[in-house]
Amino acid sequence: MDKISKFFGTYSKGDGYQHFFCPGRVNLIGGHIDYNGGRVFPCALEFGIYGAGKLIGEEKLILRSINMNSDIQVDLDDLEYNANHGWANYPKGIAKEFMDRGYQLKGMEIVYYGNIPVGAGLSSSAAIEILTCIIIDSLCNLGLDKLEWVKLSQKVENQYIGVNCGIMDQFAVCMGKKDHAILLDCDTLEYKYSQLKMDKHSLVIINSNKKRELASSKYNERRTECQEGLNIIQKYKDINNLCELNILELEKYIDRIEKENVRKRVIHAVTENERVINSIKALEKGDLYLFGKLMNESHDSLRDYYEVTGYELDTLVEEARKCEGVLGSRMTGGGFGGCTITLIERDKIQDFEKRVKEKYREKTGLNADFYYSTIGDGVKIL
Repeated sequence: MDKISKFFGTYSKGDGYQHFFCPGRVNLIGGHIDYNGGRVFPCALEFGIYGAGKLIGEEKLILRSINMNSDIQVDLDDLEYNANHGWANYPKGIAKEFMDRGYQLKGMEIVYYGNIPVGAGLSSSAAIEILTCIIIDSLCNLGLDKLEWVKLSQKVENQYIGVNCGIMDQFAVCMGKKDHAILLDCDTLEYKYSQLKMDKHSLVIINSNKKRELASSKYNERRTECQEGLNIIQKYKDINNLCELNILELEKYIDRIEKENVRKRVIHAVTENERVINSIKALEKGDLYLFGKLMNESHDSLRDYYEVTGYELDTLVEEARKCEGVLGSRMTGGGFGGCTITLIERDKIQDFEKRVKEKYREKTGLNADFYYSTIGDGVKIL
C-alpha cells in the first residue's frame, strides 16, 4: 500500500474524516514580479499536500503533520503566532483570519500528509494555506469563493507569518487547471488559462537540495529595493507598480536611480514582465524553442540583475543547458536554493538526468532530486 492510500486508510471517511488535496506549483516564467504588479505564468503540479479533516466536540484546533511527526493542539480563542509551533502556524493563521473576519468556526481536527518537498520553492506553504482554507470552509459550511481563499492566504503569509510574498503561489495552487498554465496579471488578478501542448517535450523540475528559508533569506530585502526604485520613478511618472513600465520608459527613467543594486532590481522587473508577454505569444504560435530561449533569459536576469540564484541553481542550469534536447532552463520559486525547471525533448530525459546528476554532485557535493510531473488541477475535495 502506498503512503497516500495508507494515510486515507488511517484517517478514513468511515471515521468521519473528509478528504482534500492541494497541489504544489511551479512558475514557468515570470520570476519575482508577482509583487511588482507583473504577469506570471505558473501551473499546478500533480504532487502536493493531502488533508483529512473532521469536526470535534471541543472548541479546539488539533493539527497533525504525518511528515513532521508533529501534533499541535490549540484553543480556538488562542491562535496567536507561536514560533515553537513551526509548520502549524500556517493553518493556525488561516483559522485566525477566518475568525477575525467574523466567521464562526467549530472545533476540528486536521491531518496533513505531503509528497511535496518542503523548502524547495514549489509552494508547500501556499499549499498548506489553501488546503486549510478548503477544509475549514467545507467543515464549517462557510461558502467563500476560491478567490477569497487566495487573498486570505496571502494576507496570512504577509502579516501573520511575516513573509512579504506576492499572490502568485496561492493563486496557482488554488486555481490550477489540468494541462494548462495560468497567465496571471498580479496587479488586476485578471487571468486566462493557456493550454500547454507538449507532445514530444517534458518539463523537468530539479531540486538542488540547497536548503532555503524564505522568511530569513533576502526575499524581503528585494521587495524593499523594488519599492525604493518605484518611489523614485513615481516622482517622474504616475505608476502604481514597476511592471507598468515598458522597455522604452525603463530606458528613459533608469538613470534617475543612483544606487546600482536598486537599478538592477528595476531592470529585472520590467524586462521579465516583457519576457512573460513574449512567452505567451511564442506558445500561442507553438514555438517552444522561443519559449525555451526566454526561459534562459529569465534565469540570466535573475542571476545578474536580481541576484537571487546562487552557485547551486546556476550549476544546475548551466549543466542542463549543455545537454542535448534542452530548449531552456531556469530557476523557479524564490531562489537562494530550491528548484530549477527545464524544458527538454522527452526522449532525451534519461541521458539528461544521468549527466546533470553526476556533474552537479561533482561541483557541489550535493545530490539533486528530479521530479517529473504533469500539470494538474488546483485544490479540491476528494
